[in-house]
Amino acid sequence: MKRFFILVLVLGFLSGCAHAISRGVLKEVDKKITFSALIQAPNAYKGKVALLGGIIVNTINKTEGTLLEVYATVLDREGRPRYTDRSEGRFLALYQGFLDSEIYNRGRQVTIAGTVQGEKTQLLGEIKYRYPYLIIKEIHLWKEEVPVAYDSYRWGPWYNPWYPWGYPRYYRHRHHRHR
Repeated sequence: MKRFFILVLVLGFLSGCAHAISRGVLKEVDKKITFSALIQAPNAYKGKVALLGGIIVNTINKTEGTLLEVYATVLDREGRPRYTDRSEGRFLALYQGFLDSEIYNRGRQVTIAGTVQGEKTQLLGEIKYRYPYLIIKEIHLWKEEVPVAYDSYRWGPWYNPWYPWGYPRYYRHRHHRHR
């Protein structure tokens, strides 16, 4: 029984550190491909699998699939987009199937493993922008962050938990929790 409990505990810890993209696809990813290198020369990486992520800017459903325009950010070790206020540019990713634009909408965070197809030039506002273009092999949509209020005022050493009116609430600080 003790061994079983330890095994379950270890597996629980290990599953908490899992990557957003499956192991099989991660083995195909060329770890040397960074977004900064890809945006400089997208055609040099044609046919290679890249791991990119960021924030969805636009979702367009087309006959060949769903095209995502993504604002690229740095990924953490689990593959989650981080430092969302910094970006080196945008990329286009085509999912060969249907993704509902109400779910994959503007502002949602995604991690994408996809085969580089080169580049596509499209209008971004009034300028022609060169987007690195990928065909999606696997996509992970991250849960939205929702603000959660909690009392940031800590109980003092003389706090009496049996005081009839409880502890006074002075300041409510808001943090984010994932749905």
